Amino acid sequence: MKLYFSHNFTEELILPSPPVLPENYDAQAHMITHQVRGRIFHATIPSAQLASELMASGAPADIAEAAAIFRAVLACQEVRDTDPHRGNFRWELEDEVVEDLNAVQFVLFYYIPVLCKASDALPPDLVAAMRRAVALGLEEIARIDVALAYTNIVLKDITNSCLGGQLLGDDNIGQRGREKLVRWMAHVNTYGLPAEYNSPNYASVAVRVLGRLAELTEDEHTRIRARTMLARLGLSAALHIHPGIGCWAGPFSRAYSHAVFNANAFSADDVRTWLDGGQVPAWIGDLLQRPNVPQQIDETAHGEEPVALSTYHSPSFSLGVASCELKTQEVIFIALQSSVFHAQYQRPDGDRCGVLFSRYILDDQWLSFQTTPSRAPGHVVPEEGHFYGVHERGRAIGLYAPRGLDAWTRRTSAKAVLVWTEIEQVDEIWIGQHKVDSLPTAVPRGEVVVVGSGTLWTAIRPLELTDLGGGAPIRLVELDGHLALEMYNYTGPAKTFWEMAKPGSFYQGQPRCGFYAELAERTSYASGANFAAEVASGALVDEAAPPATYTAGSERPLRVEYARDDRILGIEVDLYEWSLKRRWTQDGSLDWPMHESPYARQSASGQVSIGGATLTCDKGPIWLCACPGGKRYVAAYSGIEMTSLRLEVPGDVVEIAEMGAGTVIWDEGEVKVEAILP
Repeated sequence: MKLYFSHNFTEELILPSPPVLPENYDAQAHMITHQVRGRIFHATIPSAQLASELMASGAPADIAEAAAIFRAVLACQEVRDTDPHRGNFRWELEDEVVEDLNAVQFVLFYYIPVLCKASDALPPDLVAAMRRAVALGLEEIARIDVALAYTNIVLKDITNSCLGGQLLGDDNIGQRGREKLVRWMAHVNTYGLPAEYNSPNYASVAVRVLGRLAELTEDEHTRIRARTMLARLGLSAALHIHPGIGCWAGPFSRAYSHAVFNANAFSADDVRTWLDGGQVPAWIGDLLQRPNVPQQIDETAHGEEPVALSTYHSPSFSLGVASCELKTQEVIFIALQSSVFHAQYQRPDGDRCGVLFSRYILDDQWLSFQTTPSRAPGHVVPEEGHFYGVHERGRAIGLYAPRGLDAWTRRTSAKAVLVWTEIEQVDEIWIGQHKVDSLPTAVPRGEVVVVGSGTLWTAIRPLELTDLGGGAPIRLVELDGHLALEMYNYTGPAKTFWEMAKPGSFYQGQPRCGFYAELAERTSYASGANFAAEVASGALVDEAAPPATYTAGSERPLRVEYARDDRILGIEVDLYEWSLKRRWTQDGSLDWPMHESPYARQSASGQVSIGGATLTCDKGPIWLCACPGGKRYVAAYSGIEMTSLRLEVPGDVVEIAEMGAGTVIWDEGEVKVEAILP
């Protein structure tokens, strides 16, 4: 057995092709523009990014243009001593004041690497001005001190502080960044994943930012910690890639509409890009080659309350369900991006994958929105409900409560919706034993709806619905070119809902709204009627304590359970507080696994075993991955203190008396240690 220790992890950079100035580039203002309602705005962040890309090309003309862009962006920095956000940047040139506090993080993320690697190519006066801007920006970053739960921004805070302090020769700034990295790791280690878990948009941000830190930091311990967390994020991302169709499966903490509607928008190719760039370790590629057999991945993310996320890969579809939506941030733009019930499935003849997802929608809203008058539309499918869910393989229960239904806002409708994308790709629809020939069509209460599309059968049993207005329907409709099952709590004239005010004299709990869902391979049932009959044969319990006016400390439990074929799935919530009480399967109550899958396991401490290997440490948290093929094992420790480590693999043992955060890779008898050592 060959054992060696590696301390130099800087990967060779893959330089991009020389950039082309985009069509929306204003050559006079040296900034990228966009148009909102007929007005032109000059965007700070895309301009700074373009300048950094021009610098990477190395061409003199590109560097000259980059210098002009850097000067234009500098004019957007707030420098007045009296301003509470001195050092931050306006999001657009046209903004009068700083509003989005994240702007400084984005600008410095592009400025600092340029100053670290290519300042000699820029005019000395511009370099001096950029260094002053970085110093002011770092003061603002320290004042803001963004919370550890805001993953993509806290990682920019850490990276900007570590690298900015290094650039300016200010160890106090660098130390703040290094210490915040340690605190963020401890925060993530509470459950296993950060709050912004499994996001097609923001996972890429996190990987890129941590990769930048690992590439440029001169502090060895910081580099190792960054690479250790990159390995953990890469592990989760790779296992969410469907092994047959290559799509990135849900549930998603944050996802814009292009990811919600287009399963191919993010895929195995995105993970391969990280591999090619050296941002995640090479062994992550093994997980992309795992066999296409039924497999489930269960993890837990850190949030205001823990978020269990489970993803089931069947040979031709995936189903992902979260125990609740992302609650860490109350910013409405972020809250509306969760996709808590999300399935993807193959279609014939090479068509792109179909998608099934759920939402709670108020006022029949189905359009993108924007956060500020100048910002371009956010391009999200609104999620205006609070969700609790439980999931095991192809079965799930989802419960919704409205987010914005109250005594003060007039609403015309409130409904839970299940959406199958691209209605022309839906082959058949059944309500019980009756085939649906036209839409819209009403769904009688108690009936099972079955949709056949591509390789997927979906069966839905709507649960008991609280009618807040008289005659709230369940119906199948075409919605903007997609098939939708609408389950209403209210539809009618605009009105307020005094009974939803809490505290209030009329509050009797949240309205009941939810569904039982079961997904199956199309080959498993001869027809939709057969599948509907099979699902209807199961025992469904859907019961709540009778309505009663709320008193402090009281509970009104709602219990839903479905049982069939010796399998049980259940969930209980309190309708008064809208809090999760418990979730269970036939194997008992579900807890909060850090990571459980056929290929990896994570624990807060002690010992984990997977694929014939066992990892033992005297501290935690630890995780162990058995790569497909049985020839490579990866052991990791991400704690704060030093620990011992013992890795037992078939026919071999690796022991390290003392190490800090890092990984140990056993590869056919060759062992590589990338860890903090005494």
